[in-house]
Amino acid sequence: MVRQRLARKGIVIVAGLFVLAAPVFLAPVHAQQAPAAAPSPAPAAAIASPAASANPTPAASAAPAPTPSPSTSPTPTPGATPVNPDEANPGESGSNGETIELASRPAATVEGKANRDEIYGAVTGSIALIRTEIDKAGLKAAGRPIAIFLEADDIGFTYRAAIPLESIPEGQTSLSDAVKLGRTPVGKAMRFEHRGAYDDIDATYEAITAYLDEKGIDAQDMFIEEYLNDIKTTDDPNLQVDIYVLLK
Repeated sequence: MVRQRLARKGIVIVAGLFVLAAPVFLAPVHAQQAPAAAPSPAPAAAIASPAASANPTPAASAAPAPTPSPSTSPTPTPGATPVNPDEANPGESGSNGETIELASRPAATVEGKANRDEIYGAVTGSIALIRTEIDKAGLKAAGRPIAIFLEADDIGFTYRAAIPLESIPEGQTSLSDAVKLGRTPVGKAMRFEHRGAYDDIDATYEAITAYLDEKGIDAQDMFIEEYLNDIKTTDDPNLQVDIYVLLK
């Protein structure tokens, strides 16, 4: 599987929802990435929607071709500050391959392990548990849930699901036996988009792997998935996920 291959290459999953979006978890600070090579066309499997190509205006046309509206740059992920938009994969105005600095934030987390065909259900179940405990404790979420993928093998993944919080009660380390209090990962990362069914996310990871190989970028054994919307099934085409690859 693609994500197992990424882990072996030095890329790990996002387990910990803001740390989903990581989603926190005592994540290591990442060293600065090597200078990016000159941008090249985005990988064929990239998740971003392909930009529509404009047809040239015929020379004999009386009216000039309409001026295309400037594209709107994506809003930075909460807790993530853009570092150098010029290093972005040219696929979509920095939406893929954008280099950012992840800021560590307080979060409620759950760690788990699941088979590959059960991972999405396991992560969403962990997120639901976190939300229940947050509500009971009267705490307030401060971001989208994330999953931090910590380890991968032939069977499945070890992950940490997380939801960022506005604050953590002083001296408190857990909300229940399963839900712990900690912080989301911090450090330099690259952000990529997946828009479509979770069943198809391996194609996105293939594109990410190809992009990192092409640019000669070294990544840590950790990556984060931030879930921008809520869906119930893995074949729902409306899923929106941002994937963060932490850099060495």
